[in-house]
Amino acid sequence: FCVDGLEASATAPDPNDVAAFTPKSEFLTIMKERGFLHQCTDLESVDAKLAEGRVTAYLGFDATASSLHVGSLLQIMILRHFQQCGHKPLVLVGGGTTKIGDPSGKDESRKMLDEAGIQANIEGISSVFTKFLTFGDEVASSDAQMVNNDDWLSKLNYMAFLRDYGPHFTINRMMNFDSVRLRLEREQPLSFLEFNYMIFQAYDFLELQRRYGCSMQFGGSDQWGNMINGVDLNRKVDQKQVFAVTAPLITTADGKKMGKSASGAVWLNADLLPPYDYWQFWRNTDDADVE
Repeated sequence: FCVDGLEASATAPDPNDVAAFTPKSEFLTIMKERGFLHQCTDLESVDAKLAEGRVTAYLGFDATASSLHVGSLLQIMILRHFQQCGHKPLVLVGGGTTKIGDPSGKDESRKMLDEAGIQANIEGISSVFTKFLTFGDEVASSDAQMVNNDDWLSKLNYMAFLRDYGPHFTINRMMNFDSVRLRLEREQPLSFLEFNYMIFQAYDFLELQRRYGCSMQFGGSDQWGNMINGVDLNRKVDQKQVFAVTAPLITTADGKKMGKSASGAVWLNADLLPPYDYWQFWRNTDDADVE
């Protein structure tokens, strides 16, 4: 801008500054009030879309264990609030991506599971969602639906997939994602199998957009790079505008991910962790961690 004919500099406000943003939609208002809103690809557009009417969004959970742990509670509550605001949540269980393993935040490859093990885990984690979400078969409603990415990933033709979608991903960019960069900086091996995970996660978003009209993905902040890939792939391949919204990870006061106790993971399924022990975990949690 100019003052008395002299050019002066000013810093334009960041349109995606969550702290400075005042939502108009009920859902984003709740997200911000509860501290669930961390990053968003286009806050103004997401807010406007949510205010217009029913939106379909998804959140993915890999079937690496037979239960989710308390670190997933925030993600589940996002889906619950989303549905309560009149929108349609899709719970994506990673029957396909579990066969690869998400490298995010890991120093080594995940244990490979067979088909039977993955299916048993899907059944275990699926039971949690029925306690928080209302499921149904009505497509044009806010009924939650559970979908499995193995339904399309296992049917892909590798050569055709590489030809059609490979050109939209660059190694240069993928090397800068935290899930890859941090592993390499620690001189831990990253297999080609794991390197494909982010491509398949991006393709999930494209497939859900085509099948269900899904226009939004929720996830933890550690998934931001993978989620951006999905937004870009939808734009490049189908010329569709979709969005990514992340929540902060649940961490303790010293910055560690919350979800484990001295005796192991704090599971949500009662068959893995008795209700009393679950209560004890929260009872013994430092006040600073549950403030």
